[in-house]
Amino acid sequence: MARTKIGIIGAGNMGSAFATRLTAAGHEVAITAKDPAHAEKAAAATGGKARAVKAAEIARNADVVILAIPYGAAADALRAAGDLTGKTVIDITNPLTADMSGLSLGHTTSAAEEIQKAAPKARVVKAFNTIFAPVLGGTAKAQVLYAGDDAKAKDAVKAIVESAGFEAVDAGPLANARHLEPLGMLNIYLGYVAGRGTAIAPAFVAVA
Repeated sequence: MARTKIGIIGAGNMGSAFATRLTAAGHEVAITAKDPAHAEKAAAATGGKARAVKAAEIARNADVVILAIPYGAAADALRAAGDLTGKTVIDITNPLTADMSGLSLGHTTSAAEEIQKAAPKARVVKAFNTIFAPVLGGTAKAQVLYAGDDAKAKDAVKAIVESAGFEAVDAGPLANARHLEPLGMLNIYLGYVAGRGTAIAPAFVAVA
């Protein structure tokens, strides 16, 4: 397995789960957060395998940057992250409305496409937006759907997905994030509103 230098923006449930799972997979991980104490806590939870760094340093030594923050905070976080030229950026966000009842974007654009516009020199790949933190931090082999326009960036994301023990499913170009984000919203509905809990994830299986 290739060791990848990964920077994680955000130290909430998803960011912390990424730090733990990806360091366990052998990757070199740095993590940052708006509150430095949160980044320090997430790094410590990996047994010291991950490093907590300042926001401006997160992209410096990373090959891949993971946006593990709400969509509304993404543009500012990317501006603070340093030079993203040529970096693969994994967008895990779902553009939820303030009351979390639906999506604020769709049909003609997506969070991933807007993030690509905000970071035009980066190579954005949509992935992990249908995965809850307990699944990311658990042992189940869920499917991770990913979409992007840059072949090398998609290959890098596929390698990370598989190194973490998940099944990578190529969902096509970045514009297909317009389909993945509603799927993420449905997953949120089923988990939180319909009472199925957060130990679930959508999967596409052969039935014939």
